[in-house]
Amino acid sequence: MWVFSRSVGVSACRWAGAVGALAVAVGGYAAGTLPDRPEPWGLWAARGSAATVAGAVLAYLGLTLLVAAWGRYGVLLARGERDRVLVTLGWWCAPLVLAPPLYSADVYSYIAQGAMVLEGYDVYGAGPSVLGPGDLGVEAAGSVGGHWTDTPAPYGPVFLVLAQAVVKVTGGAVVPAVFGMRLLALGALALIVWAVRGLAGGRGLGSGGESGALWLAVLNPLLLIHVVGGMHNDGLMIGLMLGGVLLATRGRWVLGSVLVGLAMMVKSPAAVALLFIGVMVARASGGRVRGVAKGLVGPGVVAGAVAVGATVAAGTGFGWLRTQSVAGAIHTALSVTSDVGLGLGLLLGDDPDPVKAVMQKLGLAAAAAIILVLAWRAWKGRIDPVLGLGLSLVALVALSPMVQPWYLLWGVCAVAVTAWDTRVGQVLAVLSAALVYETAPSGSTPWYGFVAAGVVLAAGLVWVRRSLWARLAVGAGPVVGGDLERTRP
Repeated sequence: MWVFSRSVGVSACRWAGAVGALAVAVGGYAAGTLPDRPEPWGLWAARGSAATVAGAVLAYLGLTLLVAAWGRYGVLLARGERDRVLVTLGWWCAPLVLAPPLYSADVYSYIAQGAMVLEGYDVYGAGPSVLGPGDLGVEAAGSVGGHWTDTPAPYGPVFLVLAQAVVKVTGGAVVPAVFGMRLLALGALALIVWAVRGLAGGRGLGSGGESGALWLAVLNPLLLIHVVGGMHNDGLMIGLMLGGVLLATRGRWVLGSVLVGLAMMVKSPAAVALLFIGVMVARASGGRVRGVAKGLVGPGVVAGAVAVGATVAAGTGFGWLRTQSVAGAIHTALSVTSDVGLGLGLLLGDDPDPVKAVMQKLGLAAAAAIILVLAWRAWKGRIDPVLGLGLSLVALVALSPMVQPWYLLWGVCAVAVTAWDTRVGQVLAVLSAALVYETAPSGSTPWYGFVAAGVVLAAGLVWVRRSLWARLAVGAGPVVGGDLERTRP
């Protein structure tokens, strides 16, 4: 799977990954998700078809080098080698910080939605297309991709207030506003690093286990290109959610629930964490009735109060309650339930939408059942609650009506804490490596991206069978929830 020679060490991996990230960033200046309307500096302007193709090729080659370096780096960590993982993270992030938007036009939606709040529009009743001449953010609105132009915001008021602040500070000018959103993304990355280090360290995994957790969670190319490069707000949701879980593991479940409530007001899937915080609270009570009741009710009440308070303080209204399903109306090829529903619907009649809607609901019901089973196993002590949370989020993504490649990170960052070097962690690493190819630097999803992803996935699964790995003599304790198989290199 990982093409580097066995003689390649951690230092060479750091350099190779940095060169790969630099190639992605440079290629992005010609082939990235550039604004449709000219910006005054001329930094992010179309440069002709030949330059666009050359930029895309450079970005794909750089991405492949980054993925290969990341994979080899993980193998070395699994074999017990030591390295300064956060230094490597800095090297790999640095080129992407100054790049234009990469792999998605969502950042333009974020800016436009922040401008809508600032200009007094109902962000939950209309899309960025309502911004007109003279409105802040109108340039960003012109670059919003496809269906999202007329789609109301599915995000909570906490994120919209942050986007509003960026627009207010930058005046809505595209380039400064994009870099303002990237600062938020870097803050989210710092939150994830803090939470992952704390959770891994709190489980007695030693420095090797902490490094491995950071490898799968934050050095992951899927996170680098979509959170740092693409500035997706999923990073902020993950950082706040895991931060809340970290506090809960330290006995501060009320403050932890506050952070999860804030994460929910970025994106709603963070609510799954409340169930597992409740499990922690109930188990800490020794299974007494009062403790179980507190675990079932307390985190939800705290997070609910935060959601109400944040909504009232933001002044955006409670429209986010009705827009949680708007994304499901947009078909994405990675959603298995939507694909199956569409196919069955076309076979059974002229209008596939009713069948597709039923399949989507069945998928969500199945995800809910899996989440409850994992929570029960965590309550019984058969699986670590943090691992249960990660697997629950992976199941939710797999069965959701809309799936984007970076959604996998919801679960990966939690699984990394306890199971980065198990078979599950290895499979998630392969999925991450495959999904980076699904989206082009321009944000489109070309057919060859799916082909490349399929090839990487197939090769990766062969690698999982033939080259299993484990944490070897790195001071790591046993995995809590040891029904996951440890593997050896």
